[in-house]
Amino acid sequence: MAQDKSTIDINRPLTVGEVAARAGVAVSTLHFYEERKLIQSIRTGGNQRRYRREVLRRVAVIKAAQRVGIPLADIGAALSSLPDGRVPNAQDWAGLSARWRSALDRRIEDLIALRDHLDGCIGCGCLSITACPLRNPEDRLAEQGAGAQLLLRP
Repeated sequence: MAQDKSTIDINRPLTVGEVAARAGVAVSTLHFYEERKLIQSIRTGGNQRRYRREVLRRVAVIKAAQRVGIPLADIGAALSSLPDGRVPNAQDWAGLSARWRSALDRRIEDLIALRDHLDGCIGCGCLSITACPLRNPEDRLAEQGAGAQLLLRP
């Protein structure tokens, strides 16, 4: 039975299961985010996790950033730059997304180059043959190691 909205206590912290259900993530994901200091919980006297409702927005930001390929370390650094670890608002999101824009643009350019030259690749994955159209003529990247060095850059 659905709870009447007028009886919901918006100040009551949420359980880990409630946050997981509302955010669309597994409980283990919330534990992982907490280990990485992306979100915070409070503990009850019985050592159970409880979350302020604002954590839902933080989880949404984390999921949105992950969806476009932002590494968790970068997400954590961006979220830790917010004053007092507060929940990102629209202005904060604009700043966070601007920080990630150049990395996303570079990743898009790399993917476009890969797509446009894929038919010329023999499929070996090394990208170090001298005739490779994927920007490694004359094996310039060999000293950096085997494999797709350009695709491994951060």
